[in-house]
Amino acid sequence: MEEDELKTVTYRVVDGVAELCLNRPNIKNAANTIMWAEISSCLDHFADSTEQRVLVITGAGGAFCSGADLSDLNRQSDTPLDRVRKIGEIALKLHRLPKPTIAKVGGIAAGAGCNLALGCDLIYAGTSARFSEIFVRRGLSLDFGGAWLLPRLVGIHKAKQLALLGDVISASEAERIGIVNEVVPDQELDARVKAVADQLVEGPPIAISLIKAMLNSSFSLTMEETVEREAQAQAINLTAEDSKEALRAFLEKRPPKFLGR
Repeated sequence: MEEDELKTVTYRVVDGVAELCLNRPNIKNAANTIMWAEISSCLDHFADSTEQRVLVITGAGGAFCSGADLSDLNRQSDTPLDRVRKIGEIALKLHRLPKPTIAKVGGIAAGAGCNLALGCDLIYAGTSARFSEIFVRRGLSLDFGGAWLLPRLVGIHKAKQLALLGDVISASEAERIGIVNEVVPDQELDARVKAVADQLVEGPPIAISLIKAMLNSSFSLTMEETVEREAQAQAINLTAEDSKEALRAFLEKRPPKFLGR
């Protein structure tokens, strides 16, 4: 992936933190075919990098993402089923990333844009953020994993309310019902997300990856299966160099330096 060839997103890496910024601000970062392809390429690039430990997804121009660019639909040669399947594959790619992801949301996050945020591991929002499963108001049903993500975050009845009515909810309401981890003033959002991302960068990559994988699968496993997965994961951690480094750092009263091995 050549960063200078990207047309609808920007991608930069600073101190182990990659930031993918949706960049069609004139239409509130609505996603067209090119943007979906570039998001997918950036996710692959992040997954393959050993130096990039955290991915932040955000939007330019005071919006996160207003959803799919409906004006783009008539210019596509794929069948409707193929188009939506391709978008779903990107949702799965985001979900399966072994490294942590953060949505940094200011302004509107609607439709597939809302579910792009929901698909991240953590969501931090500015007070200007608004969320909507707007599909029903466009005569559409959910996509980008929304039917799986939403009930796991807010419960089935609240999920039905949000999806069947398509109402726009505020950042504070999104925090209250469990969609958002934290709401901060817009002018503090960058600093807050940077602090969280930096903390994750300094953490143990192997343990973080295992924690994420176990939590992602927790709703589909029994308690017995989960306990067994915990045992297998902990065995990996206990034989990893990172856990030995954590003990050395504790005894030497210094911060650990985790190398992911």
